[in-house]
Amino acid sequence: MSEPKLNYLPCPDAYKGHRMAYWEWGSPDASHAVVCVHGLSRQGRDFDTLAQALVERSGGSVRVICPDVVGRGQSDWLVDPMGYQVPVYAADMVALLAHLAPQTKTLDWVGTSMGGLIGMAVLGQTQFPLPITARRLVLNDVGPSIQWEALVRIGAYLGQVVRFESLQQAADAMWAISTTFGPHTPTQWLELSRHMVKPIPGSDNAVTLHYDPAIAVPFASMTQESATQGEAMLWALYDGIQAQTLLLRGAQSDLLSPQTARLMTERGPRARLVEFAGVGHAPTLIATDQVDAVVQFLLG
Repeated sequence: MSEPKLNYLPCPDAYKGHRMAYWEWGSPDASHAVVCVHGLSRQGRDFDTLAQALVERSGGSVRVICPDVVGRGQSDWLVDPMGYQVPVYAADMVALLAHLAPQTKTLDWVGTSMGGLIGMAVLGQTQFPLPITARRLVLNDVGPSIQWEALVRIGAYLGQVVRFESLQQAADAMWAISTTFGPHTPTQWLELSRHMVKPIPGSDNAVTLHYDPAIAVPFASMTQESATQGEAMLWALYDGIQAQTLLLRGAQSDLLSPQTARLMTERGPRARLVEFAGVGHAPTLIATDQVDAVVQFLLG
């Protein structure tokens, strides 16, 4: 498997600023970019399989950009943990689009879970024109209304500081809380897990999770009432989306309800809905049928 190029982009904040890392696949001269943004505790290498498929099937005419959202992967950690929220993430992504704009004329966005919320914030706002024309949007198992029970489930493990004595031990532990992702071969899961950890200095093979545990701070402060209040704003953003939209849903998802998915096909950009049997939250976009659904929508 080929490897992507790792780049860094300086982003402003209330302190001294921070660097956001992003992984780049394909030709930097391509005029069309697909930006793929990961979920809450994940990182940009989640999209390796999809990115390679997009580059190969487009004949090299597509550039795929996979950021590590701040606080994750190779990106910096924030001084203020309360910055780990969608407004800061969206501002970083707009800075990324401005950075890409000189070479890039059109844009597609693929967002898994949190990455989809960021996508709605970026593509759904109507006050400021984007530096790149947004063409198509893929929302992967997320919508304006999120099931509270799923947030409680995620909050139960988010931000824990853990040590694993090997990559395999880390992969096994992550699988125990990630079975909703659906069937994966041991090789597929080990590869997905590889980029989710980083070495512990001074140890032989021990690793820990790749993200700042403080990403859990604003998440833990959320209440069911505040989550419900935020839905109206998210629906307004969704209704403002002009890009053609594909909505993916794990048929067993506990985060995106069938009712919300149906409403998303009836209002705003009137998303086309594709569901995957035997999968919960969220499809990892590694299985052939999942990759094909996204590639055909973006390149068709």
